[in-house]
Formats: sequence, structure tokens, C-alpha cells
Amino acid sequence: MTVRIEEELLNDVVALCERAGAVILEHYARGPVARTKADRTPVTDADEAAEAVIIPILESLIPGVPVVAEEAVARGSIPDVANRRFWLVDPLDGTREFLGQSGEFTVNIALVEGDMPVLGVVHAPALALTFAARGPKTAARKEGGGAFRPIAARAVPREGAVVVASRSHGDPKALQRFLSDIKVAATKRAGSALKFGLIASGEADIYPRFGRTMEWDTAAGHAVLSAAGGSVETMDGRPLRYRKRDFANPDFVAWGKREGG
Repeated sequence: MTVRIEEELLNDVVALCERAGAVILEHYARGPVARTKADRTPVTDADEAAEAVIIPILESLIPGVPVVAEEAVARGSIPDVANRRFWLVDPLDGTREFLGQSGEFTVNIALVEGDMPVLGVVHAPALALTFAARGPKTAARKEGGGAFRPIAARAVPREGAVVVASRSHGDPKALQRFLSDIKVAATKRAGSALKFGLIASGEADIYPRFGRTMEWDTAAGHAVLSAAGGSVETMDGRPLRYRKRDFANPDFVAWGKREGG
């Protein structure tokens, strides 16, 4: 079933991501400092400040829809999302890129209906770059102060696929094995959910991810890529699903336009 998402809601989420991004940039300019969470991943004051902006506004946009946000979950605040649509929030995806000051970090917000993301915004405040979508053929991108422009995934060129890989994470040996039967023209490195945006924009073709990710890491980018004609699948070729009990993803591959698609 196709879920209708109004453009006004998407615009509200874009504005919210930009507001959270402005808060993050204030911390970025001062020089971020990280602490280590119980799961041994880094967190900064910027993560927490951005999430504090996002949660109450999301709760007001669609009253009664729960918000699953990375830092709140880390503190033990896990709302009941059984049989309900819900928001997934990563207030600062790419904390290592944030700490390294590469600029390749994002604010990710997605709305999940059933077990799939139906709306997504990926905003990279340091790059003034935003990807957004609210369903099939609505994927769009804007840079700087410009307007959103439609984007679409591409079929793999004859010269081979452009593979995008994580800048700070991953399993190089598993990636090499996966690509052994694929004609590869080039490999790009990128941080955060920007990798989904590169494929959705037709700048890359495949993003294989080996290793632990969480639903809030992927949902917004997944929504954008799906709307652009791409897909995200587990290693056995099934769609990557959401609302998993622990919100943890298996290994997956993000694809551009597939043959016959």
C-alpha cells in the first residue's frame, strides 16, 4: 500500500533538520569533544543538543507518533512502536567525521510506516546539502540556498559501477569479496548517510555495508534512495526492513537502478 505523505510535512522536517544543523555547527565551530557511550561509540554535546531540538518538534508535527532517537535510546528511553508508525532520528550521523572535521556528517530524520521508511531527510549542515523524499519519484536535492531539484538513481554504466564505501567504518576484506564478481570503475569514500544521497543522485551505484548499523543510521537515506528508484537489500536479496526488536540492521547493500527496474 502506498502511503500518502503531504509536501507540507516534508517541508517541516527539512526545516527542522536545518534548525538542528545550525545548532550542530555552533558546536563544530568551537571544536567538538567526544565522550564514549556504553556501546563504545562516541557522542558529543552536539548530538545531544540537536536531539533536544528535534524530539519535541517532531512530537508536535504528528501528535501521538513516537520518536525513536539515537541518544534517547542510549539513555534507555525506548518508546513502544508496535503496530504504529514512528519517527527514526539520528541527530548527528557520522560523529567520527564531525570530530575529524571533514564536514561529512548529517542530521537524519525518517518516518516509518509498516516496516519501511516513507519519508526521509538527510541534511549535511557543513556542506549546505540536503536530500529529501516523501514517496516514489519525489527524491530531491538542494545545495546552499538554492531550491530543491529532482534526482534519480541511474543504471550502472557500461564502464562499471561506482562503489561508495564508508570513510570511517566497514570491513575491507568483506567488501573485496562482495565486489569480486562486479565490474568496478571507481570507488568513492564518504561519511554518514551521504552515501545514500550519492546513489540517489546518480553519482554512485552501489554501497555495500558490512558491520553493525542501526535503523536511525539508514532510514532517512533509504527513503530518499527508494524514492529515487534505488533499493536497499540484505545480503540474501530481501528488502531491508525496519521496526526490528533492537533496531539493529544486518549487513546490507544499497543499489541504484537495477536491470529491469
